[in-house]
Amino acid sequence: MKSIGLVTVVHETGDPIPETDTDWDAIRALTEEEIHAAALSDPDAQPLPLPGGDWTGLIKLVNVKKLRERLGMTQEEFAKTYWIPLGTLRDWEQRRKNADRTALAYLKVIDSDPNVVAELLAK
Repeated sequence: MKSIGLVTVVHETGDPIPETDTDWDAIRALTEEEIHAAALSDPDAQPLPLPGGDWTGLIKLVNVKKLRERLGMTQEEFAKTYWIPLGTLRDWEQRRKNADRTALAYLKVIDSDPNVVAELLAK
């Protein structure tokens, strides 16, 4: 088996902090500007665009729980009305899973006009 350099540390509440090579005094001495510059230099930690900025490549997720609550529906009612399996709805709401692109499109349609979607599905 190939090693990927992953180290797992089990730390229980109350255990002393594991010893590392990290110079915590140097980290505590960093200014906000130095921290910001270090974050910007990390390609994996780039900031999200500001409102009105370039959101190319980012997918806006519908907050299913807020949508359902705004409609005043229980999970069971929402799932039944919009033909979404209850377990799937719960997974989305609890962020265990994200909706795929097709489901995201469907949720956006529900979000834009929930009554029309419910009426169409009730036929």
